[in-house]
Amino acid sequence: MIGLYTAEEVRAAEEPLLATGPEGALMQQAATGLATVCARLLDDVYGRRVVLLVGTGNNGGDALHAGAFLARRGARVTAVLLDPERAHPAGLAALRRAGGRVGTGADAIARADLVLDGMLGIGGRGGLRPEAAELARAAADGAGITIAVDVPSGVDASTGAVDGPAFPAMHTVTFGAVKLGLVVGEGRGYAGEVHLVDIGLGAHLPTPSAWRFTDADAAARLALPAPDDDKYSQGVVGIVAGSATYPGAGVLCTGAALRTRPGLVRYAGTAAGGVRAAWPEAIVTEGRPGDAGRVQSWVVGPGMGTDDDARSVLAEVLATDLPVIVDADGLTMLAEQQDLVRARRAATVLTPHDREFARFGTEPGGDRVAAARDLAADLGCVVLLKGDATVVADADGTAFVNGTGTPWLATAGTGDVLSGITGALLATGLPGVEAAAAAAHLHGRAGQLAAERGPLIAGDLVRRLPDAIQRVRGVPHSGLGHWEA
Repeated sequence: MIGLYTAEEVRAAEEPLLATGPEGALMQQAATGLATVCARLLDDVYGRRVVLLVGTGNNGGDALHAGAFLARRGARVTAVLLDPERAHPAGLAALRRAGGRVGTGADAIARADLVLDGMLGIGGRGGLRPEAAELARAAADGAGITIAVDVPSGVDASTGAVDGPAFPAMHTVTFGAVKLGLVVGEGRGYAGEVHLVDIGLGAHLPTPSAWRFTDADAAARLALPAPDDDKYSQGVVGIVAGSATYPGAGVLCTGAALRTRPGLVRYAGTAAGGVRAAWPEAIVTEGRPGDAGRVQSWVVGPGMGTDDDARSVLAEVLATDLPVIVDADGLTMLAEQQDLVRARRAATVLTPHDREFARFGTEPGGDRVAAARDLAADLGCVVLLKGDATVVADADGTAFVNGTGTPWLATAGTGDVLSGITGALLATGLPGVEAAAAAAHLHGRAGQLAAERGPLIAGDLVRRLPDAIQRVRGVPHSGLGHWEA
């Protein structure tokens, strides 16, 4: 797993190195790593135009020292200083010795092959001031590669909140540890591709504030069938989803569960005809959940409606001692009867998007990880807060931020697929938070596969789930595209 850290945690880890190491050594190490990434992205450094946007702190010093490195390799480096009197002295001197120069903003940025954002560091709060915002806009309008130093200026390094203008980076080179704000909330959209430079913090870092799964982590939670397994020993999922009005929710949820892992799926919703026609592999019960037979987990809510019968069914499922995932209409009803969750001892996973989350009493706000943790602690359950970077939080504070997916997933029915995947993993006995984190990762991988040829629909995710499972296990698939774990 990849650890994610707040700005405060990283600063605390830097202190012993700053106290015991030679003066400026940590900055030189960071700047060398930064310049190396810049050189790789430029391919041929000689003669390339590089513009440094330089603030007053160490972040600006990192940019200046990296600029000096590039200048020594033949780049034409111009530093734009937000406050010339307070620019990092050693960094500025190094740049000038290497042949770099100090210039002005917009014209230089327009001609640049690469723009390096060193205006604010991990301590920056709030949006950019007007002069810095103008430089960020010029960089966005230009044709050069935009790279942020440690964190894009205007992005909260600890939460991903963006309160006003921010620097739009194509790449972010971050030092020592991946900052939480680079992978969650609006910050993820401003950070671009994140490159981690090791500066020796490992031994000084605390337990991460949150985690991100890799493919290997997800694969470890997708156990292969053993020779002595049968359809009952691999997990039995119960599905209560869909209705006469929304039969597709039941079809998608059931299909996703079937395609993920379990030996058996039992359907007990009110879209029996559609599910039976689409998935003859499922056992369809015309009745209430209690009539469906033995299961190891329940999925309840997608497309089931919110009438009195639906409320009765939701209460029946939550009264069991089995793991339950609640989504969509189930969340709408549960927000009005929250004690149904608080009274449970078995794992419960709630999967709200922002509007559904708000029905429980508060908006997610700028700190999405804290919001998910707070709701999970209040209800005593796992909360999977959907979004561009889905957050999964447990009542004990454990949190994961998902790193897979594609904007093409923002279409009807994809949440029903996620519910089916999560229910299938819960049925195998995984703890709720791990099942939800693995499901989000797998769902995102399926989305990436399905989007390789363009726009996707939810049914495409179900069809690509076997390929996604193979992908996280490291087995090549037959589709197009590539991504890093």
